[in-house]
Amino acid sequence: MTLQRRVALTRGLVWALAAVSAVALPACGRRKASGRVVPSGATVLALGDSLTFGTGATPETSYPTMLASLSGWLVVNAGVPGDTSAQALARLPALLQEHQPALVLVSIGGNDLLRRLPEADTRANLRRTCEQVVTAGAQALLLAVPRPTLAAAAIGALSDHPMYAEVAEALKLPLVAGGWSAVLADESLRADAIHANARGYAQMARSVYDAARAAGLAAPR
Repeated sequence: MTLQRRVALTRGLVWALAAVSAVALPACGRRKASGRVVPSGATVLALGDSLTFGTGATPETSYPTMLASLSGWLVVNAGVPGDTSAQALARLPALLQEHQPALVLVSIGGNDLLRRLPEADTRANLRRTCEQVVTAGAQALLLAVPRPTLAAAAIGALSDHPMYAEVAEALKLPLVAGGWSAVLADESLRADAIHANARGYAQMARSVYDAARAAGLAAPR
């Protein structure tokens, strides 16, 4: 083999490896965040607004209560109807101190979006909430909230607001994607335009549990 031929083959191999790397690296970047298993009986804090509280159903059929049945966790329902991301962030330190949870489920921001509060503020509050959880020694699982549009709701095609995936990616946290969007886009799973019914909360509890298992936070039962 001539020297020129060897150089050409070497260059071809280098370019081929570079092309493979260009495809493989984004895939690595999309790897799911993983965490430590939260054992049965551990305290889990569900931070949120009316969707966490269970508006539209009974306390026994709220998603935190139904998640407790699925997981064996002691799930504290810290949902306050009407809460914004700033209000939930303000409540968080006392809740962390009181309950010392192993895991915090962060489902907040829907009221910010409905009231058209600045998205930059909501994103910053979400990030600070999750950072406070981690600093306190707990794990965080972020629940995406849909972008509210009347047209999307009318045709049953709600989608997550992208800020949730962005925060989860930035902080390397697991994300429950599509859960609330699927529930609130389905008229049979809603009590009203913005709240789930018992069936909807049951579906959301299952989505949270499945996401927790996929992220290594929950063991199969």
